[in-house]
Amino acid sequence: MLLVGLSQPAYRAASFLDDRVLAPGIAGGWVPLARLDEATRTVATPRPLHLVLHTGHVGSTLLSRLLDELGGTLGLREPLALRTLADAGDGLAGGDSLVSADEFHALVALCLRLWGRGYADTRQCIVKATSSACRVAPLLLAQAPGVRAVYLNLRAEPYLATLLAGENSVGDLRGHGQERYRRLLGAGARLPGPLHAMSPGELAALGWLAESLTRHVVAAGHPGRTLLLDFDALLADLPGALGTVARHFGIACTPAQLQAAATGRTLRSYSKAPEHEYSPALRAQILAQARHEHAGEIRAGLAWIEAVARTQPLVQSAVEGSGL
Repeated sequence: MLLVGLSQPAYRAASFLDDRVLAPGIAGGWVPLARLDEATRTVATPRPLHLVLHTGHVGSTLLSRLLDELGGTLGLREPLALRTLADAGDGLAGGDSLVSADEFHALVALCLRLWGRGYADTRQCIVKATSSACRVAPLLLAQAPGVRAVYLNLRAEPYLATLLAGENSVGDLRGHGQERYRRLLGAGARLPGPLHAMSPGELAALGWLAESLTRHVVAAGHPGRTLLLDFDALLADLPGALGTVARHFGIACTPAQLQAAATGRTLRSYSKAPEHEYSPALRAQILAQARHEHAGEIRAGLAWIEAVARTQPLVQSAVEGSGL
């Protein structure tokens, strides 16, 4: 495992704990897993660890940063190891994994111990997952009964508008397309055509449906530990929704802290790149423009979701639980 030294302010500033933190002057090095496993078993007073899960482009980084504002929280945004675990977990059932089931569970336990460390003022650690890595959440929650999760999503229509508004979204959707396509096939859904023939709107629909299915599976498997949250509902009552999340994670905070977090600088900047201005009003403007410019693709994507959902009851339940 590659270990990289970061300061507490660097953790707070980072939107991604992957190669994007490898700036000049950052110290780090490779450590054998056996040595690291032994060292982490001596971690004193591990903190409660929880997860922010999401279907992609639905405000998860914003929520993570708002939780940081409440104090005592160490936000770990998109650790690369979580993506590695998701890839490793894909092959366990089929036998084509590069690690055995025992080795996989040992790696999960190691990562949980690493993520559960903190500073003197840390009361809880909260891992914000990469959307595509959320498919490993059922395995994580099954192995770590003390972990709770918040799962963010959007209804399909605003989700498609959000994805189609992005300049690089089609390339990103194609990059994740094969895994998501296979995930739906593995759930028993019948897909109407090959991945290479899908339009941008259908690719966005594929992303929404696959990730909404995973959300449904997680919530059904761990109902008391998973809080489902719609991003638009979060924005409509930010202090109230943030308070609900704080209670779910056991974060002690006052109404004044919730109000300050909900009205502060974080809400007026782009969470993944805080140097850029962004706000709910600007988001609404971008969505309105996307709905105008991509109306045909949005309709095509919604029709694709409805067609696929009719082929599998589990997928239909995921759609009904998330909403078109």
